[in-house]
Order: sequence, then C-alpha cells, then structure tokens
Amino acid sequence: MLKITPSLFIPEQELWFTVSRSPGPGGQNVNKVNSRVTLWFDLAASPSLSDQQKAQIRQRLATRINKEDRLWLVAFAERSQHANKEAVLSRFVTLLSNALAEDKPRHQTKVPYSSRRKRLDAKKHRSTLKQKSRRSVTDEE
Repeated sequence: MLKITPSLFIPEQELWFTVSRSPGPGGQNVNKVNSRVTLWFDLAASPSLSDQQKAQIRQRLATRINKEDRLWLVAFAERSQHANKEAVLSRFVTLLSNALAEDKPRHQTKVPYSSRRKRLDAKKHRSTLKQKSRRSVTDEE
C-alpha cells in the first residue's frame, strides 16, 4: 500500500511496471541490462480514487496521462532496476499528493501606500526628465 495522503492509500496491485534498456551513454551496463523502469497507473479503473480526485489528477497531470487514461512515469537515472523502481514509486507518491493537495484560497490585499507613493514619484521624476529634454520655444527661434 502506497500512502498518498493521510486518508488515501493506493494498493500496489493497481500499478504495473515495464522495464527496458536505458538511453544515453553508460557502456556495457546500459547495453545489456534492462534498468529503465516505467510505472503505469490506470486512472479510470482505479477503485481507490473518487471521481472528483480522478478529475483533479487529470487536470493537474494532463501531460503525464495518455489517451488510454493511464498515468505513466519513467526512471532511468540509477544503474539498477530495483533503485529505479524505488525512485519511480517515490516520484509517483509525490506527484499524486501534490496533485490532490488543496490550493490555499487567495486573499485579496490592498497595494501598500508606500508602493503607490514610489510608483507616483517615479512617474513624476520621469516626467520632469522628459520635460527637461524637450526643446523650448525660445531655442527654436
């Protein structure tokens, strides 16, 4: 059981893994060993999540969900398959817990007096600079 939030647990039976060869340099280990691990999670078929939670995950993790409504994550940074599996599981828990976290409501605040004063002073200063750089009528004659 993976603990996502204090009240949400996802059994590991809902996840499945595929392994393949890791990309990039690495010599003989990369060429011979299937150390890249891909985690798959079928969002639509999961009995652990409510419809509201599924919709929230779909919205926040849209780039990680394919057309079959499956969430997928890949790990290949480590040399061993076991280490990559642990890494992808911890990333999965972090992603889901962040996606299901409630946003704090935003409280509208006033612009501080000092900020308004600084902005207006800067505008006045800029205005006087531009006025000084203008040609006066007496200069043209």
